[in-house]
Amino acid sequence: MPHILTTLALLALSGLAGFGAQAIGTPLPFMLGPLAASALIATALPGHLPQGYRFPTWLRLGFIAIIGLMIGSQVTTALFTEAHHYALTLGAVTLFVGLAHGLGYAVFRALGGYDSTTAFYASTPGGLYESIEMGEAAGADMTRLMMQQFLRIIVVVTLLPLGLSLWLGEPVGSAAGQSLARGDVPWSDLPLVAVAGLAGLALGHALRLPAGQMTGPMAVAALLSLTGWLSFDIPQWLVNLAQMVLGTALGMRFTGLSRGLLLRGAGLALVSVGGMLAIGVGLAALLHGMTDEPVDVLVISLAPGGVTEMALVALSLQANPAFVTLHHIYRILLTVVALGVITRLRQRIG
Repeated sequence: MPHILTTLALLALSGLAGFGAQAIGTPLPFMLGPLAASALIATALPGHLPQGYRFPTWLRLGFIAIIGLMIGSQVTTALFTEAHHYALTLGAVTLFVGLAHGLGYAVFRALGGYDSTTAFYASTPGGLYESIEMGEAAGADMTRLMMQQFLRIIVVVTLLPLGLSLWLGEPVGSAAGQSLARGDVPWSDLPLVAVAGLAGLALGHALRLPAGQMTGPMAVAALLSLTGWLSFDIPQWLVNLAQMVLGTALGMRFTGLSRGLLLRGAGLALVSVGGMLAIGVGLAALLHGMTDEPVDVLVISLAPGGVTEMALVALSLQANPAFVTLHHIYRILLTVVALGVITRLRQRIG
């Protein structure tokens, strides 16, 4: 019972933090607001949490599926009108993954002083859960590994929308009120959303898809959208709730971390992610000349994290969010596959 009450109290606080972040125009307010609030509790007030408390995994997985459905429902035939550019753009993502991983590894080894195993798994530009799982099996320092992987995502979804807002001279993404959801979805559609989400989770588990809790529901929604068998929209309040739950869960990952360690990790994340974004900007500039795709759309397609917010930013730039999401899915899949191959090679050599 204490754990249930703690979860409810955290979610109530996160809701207030989300509305507060929305009021001041923060990108992705219903994720970043709750993340900041729960991270503050986890790092500054861990003694006020029940002993052994963990944010419920089943709750987090359920709402990750909602985000997957929302993105998958944006996959339409319009996505394939730009297919002739995919060889170049996906090729750039392939190059980006290798360069970004190498840069992150160098930062964590040279500046952070991390051992080679921890630096390797902490520096992957995607595959959050797979990196943590494989890193744990390989004997990485799990505190630093999880901290850096979560900070990577936090830095990207915070800095990139802010940077684009400054560059364009106006808010972008969720800070501009953009959304992939609708506010007028009838309650009668919710059972269909629930069934599609459960089917997607089952598909992701059965096929062992990378980030299956998101990619499984995304695949189901995309199939329904492309075939026209069924049509449904995700209500805005449900998307806000999903982001609130995910932000709270993410913030609670920092339970027990000292402020000194967290500040050092944040500094390393800023350096590594800043370098990754610089690589992405350079590749985007080269691609622009070959594909005529806008530089800003290509930059968000190459960013190392934040699938949902990057799709929202794409919407505010009048770009196809499914185009951006496709490249992020490819980045995650490529990172996970490469990670698996290199992990097996490291095991054989070791």
